[in-house]
Amino acid sequence: MAESKELEQIIERAVAQALDRQLPKLQGEIVERVLAALPPGSAASASGASGGASIHPSLVQAVAAIHTGTSQKEILRALLDASSACAQRVALFVVKAGAATGWQGRGFADDDAIKDFPLDMSAGPIAHAYQNRAAAPANIAEMDGRFVERFSGPANEQILILPLLLKEKVAALLYGDGGAEGLLDAPSLEILVMATSAWLEVASLRKQAQKDPADSVPSFERPAPAPVPVQTVSSFADPFAAHSPKHITPKAPEPEPEPAAEVVEVAHSASAGAAASAPAAATDPFAGLTPEDADTHRKAQRFARLLVDEIKLYNQAKVNEGRRHKDLYDRLKDDIEKSRATYQKRYGSSAAAAGDYFQKEVVRSLAEDDLSVMGASFHL
Repeated sequence: MAESKELEQIIERAVAQALDRQLPKLQGEIVERVLAALPPGSAASASGASGGASIHPSLVQAVAAIHTGTSQKEILRALLDASSACAQRVALFVVKAGAATGWQGRGFADDDAIKDFPLDMSAGPIAHAYQNRAAAPANIAEMDGRFVERFSGPANEQILILPLLLKEKVAALLYGDGGAEGLLDAPSLEILVMATSAWLEVASLRKQAQKDPADSVPSFERPAPAPVPVQTVSSFADPFAAHSPKHITPKAPEPEPEPAAEVVEVAHSASAGAAASAPAAATDPFAGLTPEDADTHRKAQRFARLLVDEIKLYNQAKVNEGRRHKDLYDRLKDDIEKSRATYQKRYGSSAAAAGDYFQKEVVRSLAEDDLSVMGASFHL
């Protein structure tokens, strides 16, 4: 009897080990067969720079790999590694002060040559992706000539530029092409970039929560002179803060410009008086609130963006179909209402309750500010 029990345990261990080794391969084969069996148009596919690429079978695993990153560098490296399974050549370019410079690349003959390589931001798909904060599929002939001369182009001449958004600003640009083999899965690359953007913000919010807010310095804001009290907009750490392109020569400090639409901090001095506070009210919608209430409103806005980004990330096909057929709410009702409940649980009784930021983000991000695509079932 004892020998039989021991034999049973040995067999169980052997079977478990065999399953562990074969499970990833088995998952991929199942996904491929299911996609192949679905009727045309029902599979999760989209037309991209490669002329029509289906969603990569291991996309979920790729997103999971990005989400295992704990530091910003780990997350960005995971993005490049995952992207290299969807494109033969990929590169990440840091955007600072309107200039884009290389950070890291994958699949090039010389990946190190990407580092610090400057891109022309004035025209072509680079300018389109940066200015419109949207994907820019293009022909290699439209790309920066210096880039083409240095790294050549893909065999099928098709490329894709994707903006990586942080706090609604373009912090980096992802370049992808099919190289010699023509591998360029545009829809999957878009999902990976979106997942990375959301996870970077989550990681930053977690890190900020562990710090004393008084000790943190937002990355997209310029620090004010020491004795001047400053009102800042909460942000998160810049993942490229340590990146200092070699070709950019440091400049002497310039005078602070007058407050404008992009200014996110307001310095008040005794001599400025009421004249300085007038432009500030126009740039900060929460300027009249207490610092605590203003911070709550901003956190509620960020949390709403994260929830809606998650809906978009895992429901790309439904989002596209819903926009096309103008019944987006009906297709995503369960996901929207679950996320709404999560938002209400955290901020429904807070100072930000009246802002209704989740509902606004649904219209802004999911419907792209076109209320008609939500359908008749959706009510403001």
